[in-house]
Order: sequence, then structure tokens, then C-alpha cells
Amino acid sequence: RCQRWVENCRRADLEDKTPDQLNKHYRLCAKHFETSMICRSSPYRTVLRDNAVPTIFDLTSHLNNPHSRHRKRIKELSEDEIRTLKQQKVDQAFEREQATQELNESNEQNTVSEEGGEEQEEESVPLTLEERENKDYLKSLFEILILMGKQNIPLDGHSVDELPEGIFTSDNFQALLEYRINAGDEVLRKRFEMTAVNLEYCSKTQQKQMLEICENCVREETLREVRDSHFFSIVTDEVVDIAGEEHLPVLVRFVDDSHNLREEFIGFLPYEADPEILAVKFHTTITEKWGLNMEYCRGQAYIVSSGFASKMKVVATRLLEKYPQAVYTLCSSCALNVWLAKSVPVVGVSIALGTIEEVCCLFNQSPQLLVELDNTISVLFQNNKEKGNELKEICRSQWTGRHDTFEVLVDLMQALVLCLDAVSSDSSVRWNNFIAGRAFVLSSALTDFDFIVTIVILKNVLSFTRAFGKNLQGQTSDVFFAASSLTAVLHSLNEVMENIEVYHEFWFEEATNLATKLDVQIKLPGKFRRAQQGNLDSEVTSENYYKEILSVPTVEHIIQELKDIFSEQHLKALKCLSLVPSVMGQLKFNTSEEHHADMYKNDLPNPDTLSAELHCWRIKWKHRGKDIELPATIYEALHLPDIKFFPNVYALLKVLCILPVMKVENEKYEIGRKRLKAYLKNTLTEQRSSNLALLNINFDIKHDLDLMVDTYIKLYPDKVEFQEDFIPSNNSEVTEDA
Repeated sequence: RCQRWVENCRRADLEDKTPDQLNKHYRLCAKHFETSMICRSSPYRTVLRDNAVPTIFDLTSHLNNPHSRHRKRIKELSEDEIRTLKQQKVDQAFEREQATQELNESNEQNTVSEEGGEEQEEESVPLTLEERENKDYLKSLFEILILMGKQNIPLDGHSVDELPEGIFTSDNFQALLEYRINAGDEVLRKRFEMTAVNLEYCSKTQQKQMLEICENCVREETLREVRDSHFFSIVTDEVVDIAGEEHLPVLVRFVDDSHNLREEFIGFLPYEADPEILAVKFHTTITEKWGLNMEYCRGQAYIVSSGFASKMKVVATRLLEKYPQAVYTLCSSCALNVWLAKSVPVVGVSIALGTIEEVCCLFNQSPQLLVELDNTISVLFQNNKEKGNELKEICRSQWTGRHDTFEVLVDLMQALVLCLDAVSSDSSVRWNNFIAGRAFVLSSALTDFDFIVTIVILKNVLSFTRAFGKNLQGQTSDVFFAASSLTAVLHSLNEVMENIEVYHEFWFEEATNLATKLDVQIKLPGKFRRAQQGNLDSEVTSENYYKEILSVPTVEHIIQELKDIFSEQHLKALKCLSLVPSVMGQLKFNTSEEHHADMYKNDLPNPDTLSAELHCWRIKWKHRGKDIELPATIYEALHLPDIKFFPNVYALLKVLCILPVMKVENEKYEIGRKRLKAYLKNTLTEQRSSNLALLNINFDIKHDLDLMVDTYIKLYPDKVEFQEDFIPSNNSEVTEDA
């Protein structure tokens, strides 16, 4: 909104100021606003409406004012000048290190020279023919790069190893460029008609520079909406491999102008092994490179692969130290039990989780394998067909992400092992070598006693949090009441810890029974036995070994992790969900949000009137008409036609909505994560590009080619001309025939 005000006021000299600077150091007189834009709720307080924009200006008063002789004259902006303003806007996002230089250039463009006491207006310099042709040429290159990003076409074509010696072939970018020339693009044809056929039209360095500009411009469109919405939350997904380097996908949650909760992908962050360095780079990228003000961050969540949890927890802790209101929460797209299992700092658990993912992946890749598994389940569960049909249905889903993943796995163990054994030992040509080989390896992994005891202990420990976690992904009322049940969950786990000897004895007995059914020998892990060779005093039993190495650290870790993820602030925020009318109704409208909402006091437009407003909000729904249903979600409450009459409630609901633990009610606004998964699934690791990925995932975001071209020219003004790079000298002429 600040940017629109500056543009309407024709103050080009303020275009480089951030919204915070404008808000703190500059004021605009009320006479520039229509009366309809001003809301006078009381004789003592005047407030602008959310969409207020200054529109009343007298552009001729300076002509009759003798004191305006030495002041700049307000003028109508030409198209070129408007384009310049657009260029300055995008500079704020990704060229902050050149802010001083940009400001000087902007001032030079807008300064009015004074000679002889007479006012002179600087005229915009028209583009030369060469400059216009250069812009058209760059625009064509940007169009090709955007097309490649949207259609997920990798930059490189055939690798050198695939081609016979002496054969030259274009990469995908150059091939598309040549196709465009052949299709009649005169700008490109004129540019390259004297170029040798075995020379690149656009160097790798230039491609990289242009892709970075494309990425920044597309990202800025989303970030502009985030800044307009004020508050946001940060969510990261599992670490992924981008062309051989580990990256962290970053998504942002916010409520847009249409009151819809959205989760959008905004880019990849290079992953660092050192958690402290990762925390610094994470913060620097979000605040300095992407230009988000973390003071407005109200939530942070990290979906992590097994083994990365402790490092991301350091990142969360460092951000909380700087920004206490950026509450560390669970993410709604990840089941609590799966998240807890991945965070357990025990090597055996990480290995077991990796094995489970590989088994699920193998069966999902082959419909024939699923049929084979179905047949095996039918034989094993012929006396309980209902249970067998339920397991068959589960096997056709992503069952590794369920709340009851480990219960399902224990039920399926015998069927999985028998099926994999049958595939690996089949002497016919029914299965190819890859599937038969993987079946043999995974069958061996599943029938290892270390794996069996691990999944049985995880199943039993996480049974205490299963119902709690399921409610967190349920309706708004389920989430509200789940917050109150955490104490009971922790009490149960503490009781388990106090009596771990007894509980572990039962768990180990269950593991040995399952191992006996699968004809697996009960023994200590081989690495432990090898380490104890020669130690005659060692009389460690399998039961005691797994109690100390697995049961005790797992229970201790889950208790601590629940305390960390459901901090006092997080629970206070969840208890504010009693603002949702359906939750109010279940509580008989006897609620006390004022106490819990105190943490968001500074986020409210009128905190002094919160108590009275909440009373009116309760009365509105308590005495509603018989045919009026209570809104069941924050999404429904935000879309009420009269929600703006309750500004504090509206502000609280928006902040609660963006907490990562709250699910996105409308699936079409959660496409960022789905598109990210689709991109990673459909693109080979070596062909992935962080720049092209953003263009592909956000293919429907508008882009301004003129802005991209102007940005490129400004960032790389001293770039060597194309002719100097590619047209050969007279001493060594190279033509197309050569």
C-alpha cells in the first residue's frame, strides 16, 4: 500500500524507501483522501480504511505560487518513466547491496537543473535504435528461458559422452533459440546471421545471470503479496538434491487480499552441514535477499528427513531467540508420529525409516508387485477378510505418512517378507533383474532382528501420541481440544519412563514373537558382537541391550520433543481457536480468549477495545437466528460478510490461520507443496535447477518481461557486446559454411 501511495503522489525520490521507512518517517495529509476512504469510528479517532489510496491532488497550484519557483514541478509520467519506476521496485528485493548507487542514479533522473533562476524540467532521453534492438533481443532470450522453466525443459541437451567425437550439437536453450530464428524472429536473425554455427549464442554465464533475474522477478510477485498481508509463517520441506548439491525448499504461508490462506513455494536455500552456519544463512536469505521482515513472522515449521531434525531444531531455536513470536510448531502436512520418529536421534531408527520408504517405493513402482502382495495378503488373512481388504487398500496409498504407520507395518510384515522372498527366488522371467535384486535386499533388511525390534518399539511408544496427532490434523474444534489433552499425553509417557523396565519387557516379547513367526534368529546386532570380541566380562542380553540403546532414548526424546514443539506460546495460540464460532458453541459460549490473546496484543488494530469486541462477537453467535449455522473453521469465519466490523477478531483469526499447524482448508491454495513434489518426482536429479524449479512451480504467476530486461541492463551495464564475444576477427574468418 505504501508503494501505491508513493506512486500516486508522484514522489519518485521515495521509490527506494522500504514500507517501514515510509511508515515511520513520512506523513501524508488527510486532504488527499476521499471522505469515503476515512472511517471515523469515534469523535477522537480517525482511521483510514484498509484499501485507502490518496487520489486528490492539485497539480496546478504551484503555477500561482511565487515560492514554488525553485521547487521541482510535478509532471505527468511518460511510459518510459513508469517503466523506470517498475525497475526501481524490483531492485528493492534483490539488489539491496547496490542501494546507494541506485539512489544516486534515481536522484540524477529526477533532479531538476536550475540555470538563471528559471525552472527547467529534465526530459527523458529516447532510446537509440541500437538500444531498442538490444532490448528486443534480450526480451526474446527471457521469453525462451521462461518457456523452458514453465515446461520443465532442462538447459543442457545431450551430454558430451553421448556424442561421437567431432560431432557438435546444441543444448536445449540454443536449439529453441535456433528454432525461433527459423520461425521468423527477425531480431534474433539479425543478431546472429554472421555467427559461426559451432558457437554458443548465449554463454552459460549469461544464461545463469538471466535465470537469476527471472527467479527474482517471479519470487517478488509472491513476496509483494506476503508483505501486503503483513503477517506470515515460514515452512521448509525435506532436504532435496539439486544437481548434486543439497538444498532446503522454503515455503511461506499468508492470508491474501481475498482472505484465503495460501502456502506458496518461494525458493531453495543451499543446505549447510553446520547448523549454526545454516541458521545464519537461513535468516540472511529471508531478510536481506528476499526482503521479508521477520518481525512479522508468527510461525515456523520444518519437515525434515531422518537425521536432519537436530540441525533444523538449532535453526528454529536461533530464530526464536531473535523473534519470540515466530512460534515453533508442527506442520499440518506431516503426521505427528512420523515427524517424531524422524526426529529420534538413534541410528537404528533412521535406518529402519529408510528401509520402510524403500519398500513402499518399490511396490508403488510396480503394479504387478502390488497384485502379488494382494494375493499374499489374501492367503494370510483368509479367516479375516475384512482386515485383509483394509490392508490391501492401505498398500495402494502413501501409508508411510499415516499416523498409524508402524501398526500397519507390523500387520503387513509377514505378507511383505513372503512376497519379496517369492519375487527374489522366482526362476522365471516374470520379474526383471532390478526388481528381483531389490526384493532380495529388502527382504534381508526386513528379516533383520534389529529392524523388527525397532519398529515394534516405535509402534508401542508412539501409540500414546497417535490420537493426539490425529486430532491436530482434524477439524478446528479437534485442534482446540487437542491442545488441552497434551498434559494427559505427557503424563502417560512419563509413567512409561518411570516403569520402562516393565514396558520394555512387553515390547521385547512382542518383537521376539514376530521374529519367531518370520523365522528370524533373535540376537544382538553384528556390529555390537564384533565390538565385544575378546571381552570375556560382557554378558549383555538382547533385551537389556535394546532397552538401553533404543527404548530409553526414544521415550526420553519424544517427551522432550513434545514439550519443545508445544511450548507455552504455541498452546496459548491454539486456545485462541475458541474464537471460531463452532468451538464457542461447543463451549456453551463460555470462553475467555482475552487471556490467551495477550501474546498478540501488538498485532491488533484496537487492543484497548478487545474485551468489548469479544463480548459482542460472542453475543452475535449466541443469539443468532435458528437458520444460521455456526462457522466451523477460520476460513469460514474470515469470509463472513461482516467480519470487518470486528477488526480485532479479524486480525486474530488471520494470525491464527497462518500457524503451520493449521491445515489449509481449501486445497487449491496448497498447490505450492504439491507442485514442488511433482517437480522433484518428474525431474532427474542432475537436470534439476533451483532457478528453473521456481519458474516451473510458479508457472501461473505473472511476469513483466520489460522489467526483467531493464533489470538485466542495469545490473550488467558493462557486459561485453555480443559481437565482441562471438564474431571472429578478420585474421581467422569463420562462416556458416566452415
